[in-house]
Amino acid sequence: MPNANEIGKGQAIKFNGDICMVLETQHRTPGNLRAFVQATLRSLRTGKSFVQRFNSNESLEVVPMARKKYEFSYKDNTGYTFIDPTTYESLTLQEEILGKVKDYLTENMTVDVIFTDDKVAEVEPPSSVILKIVDSPEGVRGDSANNVQKTATLETGLQVQVPLFIKEGEMVKISTADGKYMGRANG
Repeated sequence: MPNANEIGKGQAIKFNGDICMVLETQHRTPGNLRAFVQATLRSLRTGKSFVQRFNSNESLEVVPMARKKYEFSYKDNTGYTFIDPTTYESLTLQEEILGKVKDYLTENMTVDVIFTDDKVAEVEPPSSVILKIVDSPEGVRGDSANNVQKTATLETGLQVQVPLFIKEGEMVKISTADGKYMGRANG
């Protein structure tokens, strides 16, 4: 079994009888104290995130994970439905599991679904997505100081800061890592 120094973001571990996704790790060595690893974990059972400290040489049980591609199909009152493009099996996920990923989902978008013990652990969108601006106030004439931005609403409901020249109806590229505007989309 690996020790706490060897775990990293994206792995799943068993902790207190539950399977948890590792969202972030930091190795700390404070002054004359023993080194420890501070990890942000998300419980698959409850969906809640929490911070946990481990001694750097503490053994942890890593849970094997499987990754599979799915296409987003639709959202209704039962949740978000994804289709396996090879077997056409459907998978319906609740908003709690998706987290911020729901802000980037458009019809037929391919995502990676990560499973641990046949349960959905996480949904990973592509690193960037192209979305349509559905609401964007006009820039104020003469307001052209360096890098002035305005708030625009995308087709998924996500609000992002964009430059003044971006207009309603345009397609823009958005980073799924931080939800920031990356530029106009070609096409």
